[in-house]
Amino acid sequence: QTDVSFIELNVKDNLDITKVAKKVEDRLEKSRDNEEFQVLTPEQTLEMFGTILGIIQIVLGGIAAISIVVGAIGIMNSLYTSVLERTKEIGIMKSIGAKRINILSIFLLEAGLIGFIGGLFGVILGIVISKTVGIIALQAGFGLLLINVSPLLVLMGLFFAVVIGMVSGFFPALQAANLTPIKALRAK
Repeated sequence: QTDVSFIELNVKDNLDITKVAKKVEDRLEKSRDNEEFQVLTPEQTLEMFGTILGIIQIVLGGIAAISIVVGAIGIMNSLYTSVLERTKEIGIMKSIGAKRINILSIFLLEAGLIGFIGGLFGVILGIVISKTVGIIALQAGFGLLLINVSPLLVLMGLFFAVVIGMVSGFFPALQAANLTPIKALRAK
């Protein structure tokens, strides 16, 4: 007895695939005396792939959301540390005439730059992973999974990273901007 795990049928153009699938299913049930098989049409196969890809997108979206939160917390902590380390410098800048907006801008720019660098690494890693998955899928016979990364998507990702960096750095920047020159100069 030979085990068969897969049979592919080619249907003529003028035949209804659903009806052919039903006939094949009926004949297999009669000849095998069991229902331990499955007859799939191309539409059903695409629907299964769509479901699987949907689940993968949800999982990857969750991982991305967690990464964004962790990155934002990291940027915020870095900026709080930066404010503490440069408190005297902030006091000197304020005592020679720097305004709140100037101090705020310096720290927001720093936060945006940190976000940009993190986003750049993330975009590069994402492109490398997607191209690798595409190559592996192509070698496995799934040519539909070739992934093209659009420049607009890359720019949107970098913009989003900068915005997240600036939003997460807002409160440390505000703390730096609100320091009084005397209190800042007295800091150790």
